[in-house]
Amino acid sequence: MAETVAGRPAQPVAIARHPLYAMLLPIPVICFIGALLTDLAYLNSGGNLIWANFSSWLLAAGLLFGAIAGIILLVDILRGIRGWSAFLLLLAAWIVELINSFVHARDGWTAVAGAGLILSIVGALLAIIAGWLWRSAVEVRP
Repeated sequence: MAETVAGRPAQPVAIARHPLYAMLLPIPVICFIGALLTDLAYLNSGGNLIWANFSSWLLAAGLLFGAIAGIILLVDILRGIRGWSAFLLLLAAWIVELINSFVHARDGWTAVAGAGLILSIVGALLAIIAGWLWRSAVEVRP
């Protein structure tokens, strides 16, 4: 752990000793996984557009909370908490899902089949790995 000016270990931004990043990270991860699952449901339903709409909304929520979590993680890193690899993976997931959001803005089948599905898989995996790397890099104290 990095040392602060007072000689105490750096602590992540927290509310009641619970790291804020750790509280927010599950939201984009679940949203990105949900977008992947709704993409699969869309493809298996024969093109029922409600599933494509669900994917778009899940991507939007994941992008919003992913941006907030990324900013908080960056603040933690600048305060001396290890986590560059988690930040870079979260940033990569966010960029992939932003592109995926633009792909999902297209009409119907072309929004999900092919590129949309591949981007959903890649973005969800990157977000999961970012969460795992952050957890292994930071010692959370009660």
